[in-house]
Amino acid sequence: MGAFTIDLSGKAALVTGGSRGIGRAIALRLAEAGADVAVNYLRQRTAAEETVRLVEKTGRRALAIRANVGEVENIPGMISEIGEAFGRLDILVSNAASGVLKPALELNEHHWHWTMDINAGTLLPLTQHALPLMEAHGGHIIAVSSLGSVRAIPNYAAVGASKAALESLIRHLAVELAARNIHVNAVSAGVVDTDALKHFPNRDQLLETSRQKTPSGRLTTPEDVADVVLMLCSSLAQQIHGQTIVVDGGYAIMG
Repeated sequence: MGAFTIDLSGKAALVTGGSRGIGRAIALRLAEAGADVAVNYLRQRTAAEETVRLVEKTGRRALAIRANVGEVENIPGMISEIGEAFGRLDILVSNAASGVLKPALELNEHHWHWTMDINAGTLLPLTQHALPLMEAHGGHIIAVSSLGSVRAIPNYAAVGASKAALESLIRHLAVELAARNIHVNAVSAGVVDTDALKHFPNRDQLLETSRQKTPSGRLTTPEDVADVVLMLCSSLAQQIHGQTIVVDGGYAIMG
């Protein structure tokens, strides 16, 4: 049996928070498979431009769009810019994330709403505005979640709750959009050593503990997550709707 190749030629993708880390890895993996990619960013302009350069190096078109996707009013313009540049949108990856790392009892209203808006709240308006570019040919909507959606992690109350809400919305959208040939799923990443972990006061301890508890013997990389996103965008995933695929080397099953 010959090798199976995932070919996304002629397709267009949007990756929010695509300037670095997991977002960049996903953007590059989709481009390597043939997709044109719009890279959304907020503050990291230089990093976004580097991601664009790497995408273009694969021979695909790339576009960097600055927008805070946690503010709904920014989304229509971003989607319109993609429509003008690519004429279509086949893959939407909601990866942009932020949040306040504090114990639950130390969170204030601003902390809560900021975290919920960008991690969970953005997926619905992104989907609603992307639909006109997707409906004619179907598509894939994928959100990036984390194990905090189902586990209690120190200082992770707001982010964990936002990821749980995100995964619930994935299931509801999947039911509503499956008949339109739009697949909606999530990828839940294990502990990945990205810039986001620099905000954890116990970063070094978290990384070492995770290595020791991971059956595969190593931490999950951004590329590991990107590989699963690519699979979910392929014909290999025709019957996968409303699922959260955990990519963690077995960490979550260790208790």
